[in-house]
Amino acid sequence: MTEVLKREDHDFRSRCSIARTLELVGDKWTLLIVRDLMWHDKHTFQALQDSAERVPSNILSERLKRLMNWGLVRRETYQQRPVRYHYHLTDSGRALEPVLLQAMHWGHQHLDGGLFDPCGE
Repeated sequence: MTEVLKREDHDFRSRCSIARTLELVGDKWTLLIVRDLMWHDKHTFQALQDSAERVPSNILSERLKRLMNWGLVRRETYQQRPVRYHYHLTDSGRALEPVLLQAMHWGHQHLDGGLFDPCGE
C-alpha cells in the first residue's frame, strides 16, 4: 500500500495531483537535492551544498526542512559537538526515483543530450 503524505497544517492551493506534487517538489532545487541523496551519495549538509549546482545554504536548509516535514527525508545525528546530521530518503522519498528517471530521459531526448547517467555528475 502506498503511504499518503498528509500535513494537517497545510492546505494545498489546488485539488489537482500534479499541482500538489509541484507545490511540494516543483521548485528549482528540491528534486536536485533528492537526486543527490538518491544517486550521488551526498548525505551531509556540506556535501549537498557542494553539489554541481551549488545550492545556496539558506535554500538548502529550507528545502531539507520541507522534505523532512513531509516525510520524504529523515536525518540522523552523526556528531554531537557540533551537532551534525546525515540526511537520507525515506521510502516515500525514494518513490520519486521514476519521476527523476523520466525527467532525465525527457531532458536527454528533447534538450540536446546532456548527461544520461543518474550516478554521474
